[in-house]
Amino acid sequence: MKNIFAVLAVLSAQLVAAHYTLPDLIANGTTAADWVYVRETESHYSNGPITDVTSQEFRCYELDMSATPGETSIATVQAGSTIGFKGEHSPNALRCAMIAHVPIVPLLAANSDFYHPGYFSAYMSPASPAANSPEAGTGQTWFKVWEDPPVYENGALVFPLETSDQFTFTIPKSLPSGQYLLRGEQIALHLAETFGGAQFYIGCAQINVVNGGSGTPGPLVSIPGVYTGVGTFSVLSTALVAGVRRRGCTDVTCYLTRPTIKPSVNFRLVQNEPGILLNIYNLPADYAGYVSPGPSIWSG
Repeated sequence: MKNIFAVLAVLSAQLVAAHYTLPDLIANGTTAADWVYVRETESHYSNGPITDVTSQEFRCYELDMSATPGETSIATVQAGSTIGFKGEHSPNALRCAMIAHVPIVPLLAANSDFYHPGYFSAYMSPASPAANSPEAGTGQTWFKVWEDPPVYENGALVFPLETSDQFTFTIPKSLPSGQYLLRGEQIALHLAETFGGAQFYIGCAQINVVNGGSGTPGPLVSIPGVYTGVGTFSVLSTALVAGVRRRGCTDVTCYLTRPTIKPSVNFRLVQNEPGILLNIYNLPADYAGYVSPGPSIWSG
């Protein structure tokens, strides 16, 4: 009995965390099995996000940046066809339930959506020398082909995909034929009021596009590099804060305090990256709507 309670505690923690991965490619009318065409991520077991937008891991978050690409298959897809990703979360909880014979499959099924409110997008990069090469996508070669931003309605942000477990879109018909990396991304914004608090869930699929056109994708960006991960601040004041050792930055004010020193410096945010640093639960009075981060969409 104690073991069952321990397992249930683990399950509760997994479900509350509600982290997930994007392991399944949706293409040619079918959903592939986990990690067949999508590079297995470092978070394949923990389901945790990546938060450092300057890290080389931010590109595809592979389990092994050298070996994983070559261990992943390449899917052949038609230009102009529908493609996308299916998300999964809490596989650890499911494994624990199976071991303990706890009937929680319906519970997991009911909680199989993305859960975290956020901004979804998809980027593509020509893959040189091939989609299963570690060198693919390492330059200023990425372009955005799709997005699903939150909608500003009645003074609040509404997130269309929050109750879904997948997203699909159309490959531009004029995209030239060839091998590509397809990078799906969600920027989860539930903790984005703190500088560096946005969570990024990433999946990179390896695809071969056939029957393409003669379009010129752009604008082109680098990943990492598409987001700066920095803000600009101005000093407001320096003050002694008795007993307060708060660290981090909000969308209004940043408080920096060394753990062993009581003096703190109060900064005000002058400029931030749109769509990544904001409090979605307490929007500014002059808020006019969500501004998508990154480049504009290339639709062909």
